[in-house]
Amino acid sequence: MDIQIIVGNVVLDAVLSDTPTAGKVASVLPLDLPFNTWGDEIYFEIPVVAKTDETAQEEVAVGDLGYWPTGRAFCIFFGPTPMSRGDKIIPASAVNMIGRVTGDVTRLKGVMDAGRILVGPKG
Repeated sequence: MDIQIIVGNVVLDAVLSDTPTAGKVASVLPLDLPFNTWGDEIYFEIPVVAKTDETAQEEVAVGDLGYWPTGRAFCIFFGPTPMSRGDKIIPASAVNMIGRVTGDVTRLKGVMDAGRILVGPKG
C-alpha cells in the first residue's frame, strides 16, 4: 500500500509491506498524532496491537518503517539512535518491519520540532 508521511513541510512517499502487522497499521490510517524522537528516529503510539513476528529485526536501515510491539509504536528510521554503534541503526528493541520510505527520509532531520505527524493513504 502506498502511503504519504507529512511532518511540518516535509512530505514523504512510502510503501507498506504485505505483512499482517503492516495490514493492521494500514487499517487504522489516516493518523494525525503528536510524535516523539529518539536520536534520528520518529516514533508515535498507534491503535494497533501486534506481537513480534517473523519480520522482526534488531538492526534497521535508513528509510525503514517499523512497528515496535513494546510501545505499540510506528517508527521511522532516518539515522542513528542512542543505541546505535558505528554505522548500525539499532532500535530500542526488535521492531516488525512494515515498510520503507521511498524518498529522502533524512529530510526529517529538519522538522524534528514540528510536533505532529500525518500518515495516510497516498492519493
